[in-house]
Amino acid sequence: MIKTDALIVGAGPTGLFTAHQLKLIGLECEIVDNLGKAGGQCIELYPDKPIYDIPAIPKCTGEELTKNLLIQLKPFNIKFHLDERVDELKKDNDKWKVKTNKGTEFETPNVIIAGGVGSFEPRKFSLKECEKFENKTILYLVKDKKIFEGKTVSIFGGGDSALDWALELSKTSKVNLIHRREEFKAAQATVDNVKELSKSGKINLITNFQLKTVIGDNNLKEIEIENNNKEIKNLKTDYVLGFFGLIMQLGPITNWGLNLNKKAIEVDTEKFETNQKGIYAVGDICNYPGKLKLILSGFHEGALAARACFKLARPNEKYRFEFTTSSKAIKSRLGVKSD
Repeated sequence: MIKTDALIVGAGPTGLFTAHQLKLIGLECEIVDNLGKAGGQCIELYPDKPIYDIPAIPKCTGEELTKNLLIQLKPFNIKFHLDERVDELKKDNDKWKVKTNKGTEFETPNVIIAGGVGSFEPRKFSLKECEKFENKTILYLVKDKKIFEGKTVSIFGGGDSALDWALELSKTSKVNLIHRREEFKAAQATVDNVKELSKSGKINLITNFQLKTVIGDNNLKEIEIENNNKEIKNLKTDYVLGFFGLIMQLGPITNWGLNLNKKAIEVDTEKFETNQKGIYAVGDICNYPGKLKLILSGFHEGALAARACFKLARPNEKYRFEFTTSSKAIKSRLGVKSD
């Protein structure tokens, strides 16, 4: 059981800045995110697209913003629990007991939900036959590329992830890359590389085909693909990788007894607290009159929620507001020498 002053659910920009604010005022916190890296929507949806409305930063990409927020957090050595989703949240006296899908357990007086527009889940094949092979030989993300060495891997998709992994795995595996169209959504340089490897026979590139069925008992043996003209091809394969993008869902949050407005959590504007004491919501996932879905709004919400956490985490202490420019205590936490 991990005990902490606050648990942040979501490692996007708002979650990262909220952690910074908690640590500045001397509270301990940890972060859980169901993605494999920090950054949330910024990294998953627009890592290379320019953002123009961050105060004092005329232009930056989602990746650059995430990198700088992580640099800002570096003095605090915050513990991240990535590739984990909060599944259970229960009240136990004046604390919240939290459990993830991997069994990690927390006890905390404060939970800050900074989940953006919800948890990201991979789009899956719609075929029912695929279900028994999922998380075994039909996968939607790569955790360990070594398992594919010397195997035949059939990759479905036409975006950056599909083509990047086709290029990477072609070094050690036999790769079939299957896409339902002629055109790809990946970066042109990546598309050109794939086509070059296709010409040399290192990647078996098949366009205008989709998965029709999978064949195998306990182990996947073969896939059947079909085009619009009902032409069918059978390919022997050991693994199937599907890269069809992500869908966003509130997931287990809907079971936590929170007041929801469509896919947003209702909060007050003093502490950004929900209808449950000690549970806050900040960033795109929260809703209140006049709410703007801007990153800078999330930073403001996180700062106020962090200070509200102090009362529950340190009931016998009085919070005293301090400026970072003059506070010796804050400078000490940051590892900065006082003047």
